Amino acid sequence: MTDATVTTQTAQTAPPVAGTGVRFPWRTFLLVSLIVSMWIHASEHFRYMLFVRPMLMESLAMVPGVAPMNLPVFLSWGAWNTMLAAMTVLTYWFYAQVFGAGLRSAVIAGTLSWLSSFVFFWHAFVNLNLATLADLFVEPPMSWVELVVASLIARASFASPAVRRLAREPS
Repeated sequence: MTDATVTTQTAQTAPPVAGTGVRFPWRTFLLVSLIVSMWIHASEHFRYMLFVRPMLMESLAMVPGVAPMNLPVFLSWGAWNTMLAAMTVLTYWFYAQVFGAGLRSAVIAGTLSWLSSFVFFWHAFVNLNLATLADLFVEPPMSWVELVVASLIARASFASPAVRRLAREPS
């Protein structure tokens, strides 16, 4: 076997080197995160006001001032929702880079975001005996739908030429 043969075989089977050709689209990422955050903010508020807050007030009635509605709480939730949107968009982008930008990738990326945020939270909540069985049948499935839809929105937004033009990213 000659040196040329070894080089050719290695080049064909070696994984791509990090940083070769894939540039992170910062401006598109920020714009897509803003778009997705609109969905996350709306969904979180809807779910919280109609389902989670009443459940928390019932299951944690012994805690004084549980689930307050004031500016610091809203600012905290705003920061949480924004981070959740950015994390979901980033997870989708990474997953799409490796496995393609298909529908399946969006569902899996949304599910991974859900597992790393909501399932982690609700597991801790149940472990502390702070959640009821009803909470577990309502909250986690609704949050899964929220993050899968967020990932689908990210998929559509990254694929949109209009979003790339608005972000002034090359196509």
